[in-house]
Amino acid sequence: MHTTNEKKGTKLMRVISGAARGRRLKELQGMDTRPTTDKVKESLFNIIQFEIEGRKVLDLFGGTGQLGIEALSRGADRCTFVDQRREATALIRENLKTCGFSERSHVVQGDALSFLASCREKFDVILLDPPYHTELLEKSMEAITRFDILAEHGIMICESAADRELPPLAPPYEQGREYRYGKIKLTICRRAGSERT
Repeated sequence: MHTTNEKKGTKLMRVISGAARGRRLKELQGMDTRPTTDKVKESLFNIIQFEIEGRKVLDLFGGTGQLGIEALSRGADRCTFVDQRREATALIRENLKTCGFSERSHVVQGDALSFLASCREKFDVILLDPPYHTELLEKSMEAITRFDILAEHGIMICESAADRELPPLAPPYEQGREYRYGKIKLTICRRAGSERT
């Protein structure tokens, strides 16, 4: 459950686990942001708990920054946050400062698809939680595979409405398990690596 501070007009969320466990994260009201619920967030990180430590993470639709911050709290080496709204990127920076993760983060204000098209690095973990009523999830998945932004053996987590069918991925990308939580679905996708001899 999210608690609300009526006087400041902000809702408060908490980091679930790791170095910043219990830290409160702010979320501005009226930002057209739909934060991942604590139940889904905890389930997501239970699924990928052994894929986080020491990894480079991309939180492509940053919003409040809570998913990337949770990854940093659980030992991710670095996280890049992207959001096109100035208010959101300012809030992400504030939440990062609160948790002491500013030095391990890079915050980009800009369009997600433009960021992917110009990205010159690969990430080990990509978190995709765009607005449900858009086609941004499908377009982001297509761009990530086309520009090959996920590192070998990397993992991409897609949050969507439970009844949404996601497009098939071209090799070396492949869609894995789906996890449903009421009206929300998490889909785990991976990138194969070169065979080691």
